[in-house]
Amino acid sequence: MRLLIIGIGAGDPDHLTLQAAKAIAATDVFFIVDKGEAKHELIELRHELIKEHGRPPYRIAEARDPERDRTTPAYTDAVADWRSRRALACEALIAEELGEDETGAFLVWGDPGVYDSTLAIVEEILDRGNVTFDYEVIPGISAVAALTARHRTSLTQVGRPVHLTTGRRLAEDGPTADDTVVMLDARSSFLGLDDHTIYWGAYLGTSDEILVSGKVSEVGDRIGEIRAEARARKGWIMDTYLLRRSDR
Repeated sequence: MRLLIIGIGAGDPDHLTLQAAKAIAATDVFFIVDKGEAKHELIELRHELIKEHGRPPYRIAEARDPERDRTTPAYTDAVADWRSRRALACEALIAEELGEDETGAFLVWGDPGVYDSTLAIVEEILDRGNVTFDYEVIPGISAVAALTARHRTSLTQVGRPVHLTTGRRLAEDGPTADDTVVMLDARSSFLGLDDHTIYWGAYLGTSDEILVSGKVSEVGDRIGEIRAEARARKGWIMDTYLLRRSDR
């Protein structure tokens, strides 16, 4: 058995690379983990890419994503528990649906190596030893790459490091580099960092894309309002941003 972990880009169907398109064409079974009605658009894009680039006869096997406890203060334990339950669901899909001489695939939003759990889940499945397979990772255009491209700015600056982190860690530690990329921030942790410029984007690459940039002191509150409104309207939000220290 062979498994492909295919990065499909940040939301624009044209983000799909030639390598990813060829990998989709080589797949016999596509595994999709459904996050529910609120995020059905994420599933729809996967189906569109399969329909456009897949080579029949292929099959699609779906499972429901386990619920995660988002209220507990034990964040790390909650994520580990959710990941293990998701691994069990994915393991069942692979065991039941993938033949010995077949190729299966997970289509991963953005890039599989940037704040995504799929690779860790695959390793957990292999560690349990109930199913065995080879797997390959196909890189994709990440939200970070899409963000800097849409804002027409560089991720890196000469002689200056970049720190990639989460909103939770930014709130706890503050910026630890001149340039900080932040993902998974539900609390607008950039507020108060008035010596920074922010390049913010939500639903990157989609028809709902929203972009805001400027000094945090000038646009921070507006981003918070836009984010809250968009989340209420759509039921979910996927956003990221680059913070750049302005005092150097």
